[in-house]
Order: sequence, then structure tokens, then C-alpha cells
Amino acid sequence: MSTNCYVLDPLAVNPIDRSVTKLLYVSVARYSTEWHSILHTHPCAEVFFVTGGRGHLKLADGSLPINVGDFIIVNSNVEHTEVSSEEHPLEYIVMGVDGLEALSGDDGGKGYSIVHFQSGSEQILFYLKSLLGEIETHLPGYNIICQDILEVILLQLMRRSEFTVTFIPSTRKSSKECAVVRRYIDNHFKENLTLDDLAAVVHVSKYYLAHAFSREYGTSPINYLLSCRIKESLYLLSETRLPLSQISETLGFSSPSYFSQSFRRIQGISPIQYRKNSQKE
Repeated sequence: MSTNCYVLDPLAVNPIDRSVTKLLYVSVARYSTEWHSILHTHPCAEVFFVTGGRGHLKLADGSLPINVGDFIIVNSNVEHTEVSSEEHPLEYIVMGVDGLEALSGDDGGKGYSIVHFQSGSEQILFYLKSLLGEIETHLPGYNIICQDILEVILLQLMRRSEFTVTFIPSTRKSSKECAVVRRYIDNHFKENLTLDDLAAVVHVSKYYLAHAFSREYGTSPINYLLSCRIKESLYLLSETRLPLSQISETLGFSSPSYFSQSFRRIQGISPIQYRKNSQKE
């Protein structure tokens, strides 16, 4: 009988600073043509892995083609959104990670990094599915395992020569509940959402959520929801011929008059005047 014994180096340094890097949320998404996604930012980095379809990562100054097997990190406070088509809708798993910043020669200093996997994407997908399984079952210690899986994924990426990351302590402690709610609003702002609905997403009281969200982002959850709806209305007013009543209903406003009132308060002019100005341009 022969045996091989391997001894771990007790002095080896973990290249990932686990006191800084924190997994905040995980989401699974599938692109729909009914959804016009607006440019938005997050106070944490967003880490995407494309599991199906193809499309583009839209940024403030351009867009990147993305396909199955691509791994993308968008740094915190970088405007972005995802676009695709009905024929080949994008499907992806996205993680919100605090304290992470990607550095790559591919991005030109524009706040993102992308790895096009020629091989090995199956291994990353296995880890991501394991992470989702832990979150869904919520067994004791699931959060520790999820954090460990995140580190494994990042280490696998850091072994690739074209991919480097740095770990930056946040100036303030990010609230996991607030990050989840903000992501939820970004994806569901057209629905009839209340503060009670948003609090139920993260299983906290609405009073706690209102206070924590305002402290984290400088605005209330409902005002952030309203700002997302108004941003989307800018696109609908300038790029479509939909009447104001239909835009109001589509975006979840209780009435066209409330939509007009909210629009004027945020934009400084009426929706009709904004549409006229955009048509002139």
C-alpha cells in the first residue's frame, strides 16, 4: 500500500481579507423584453455570472457584449444595467459584495472587469449553485458557508492572470437588509410596492427599514422607489408615444395626477413639457 500525505502551510496568507469583504445578497435574474432596465448604481460591487443567453452590459459611456460563461464585476457606484433580447434572453446570477473592487486592463479604468471563460466555467457555476442552495435552505451556519464559497470563487478568479482585485474597507458598515431592498426595488419598481412589502422582503419592521435605509442612502425606501419610477418615465416619455395615463399605470402610480405631481417635483417641469422638449431635441 502506498500513501501520499500533504501538509498545509500554516503560515500561508489568505490573499482575501475576510474582515473587509462581505457577501450582502445573491439574486437570480432572467431578462424580459417587457422590462426596460434603467442605469443604476449600488454602494457595493455587483458580481455577475452569465448562465444563459447573450446581451450587453450597458454603462454610462457605452456597452459590453456578454455571453454564457462570462464573469463580470461592476465596482460600487458605477452606473450600469443589463440589456438583451427575447430571442436570447440573458440569465445570470448576481452577488452584492461589500469591500471588493476589481482591477483589470480590460476596463480602461471605467469601473468594471470581465473574464471570458474559455474553460472552467462549470466549476464556478457549481460553486454558485452551492451558494444558492445554502441560502435557500437557511440551515444553521449557512451564512458562514456562503461567505466561504464567495472567497473560493474570488480565489479561482484571482488565479487568472488577467484578473486582479483589491479589498477596500467601507467608510461605513453596509446594511445587508438595505442592500437587498435596494436591489429588490431596482427590479420591481413597476409593481405596487408599499413599505410593508419591502420590509417583508428582508423580515424586518418597516420602522427599522425606513430608518436604516435613510441612514444608508440618504433617502427613504419610498422616495428611492419613486425616483426609479421617474427615471423610467423619462425613457417612456421621450422614446414612446404612450399616453400619460398608460405610463402612470405601467409605473405603478396610483393616478395620472399623482404621477404628474411627482414628476414635476423631481424634474422641475411637467411630463407633457418634458416630452415636448425631448421631441424638439
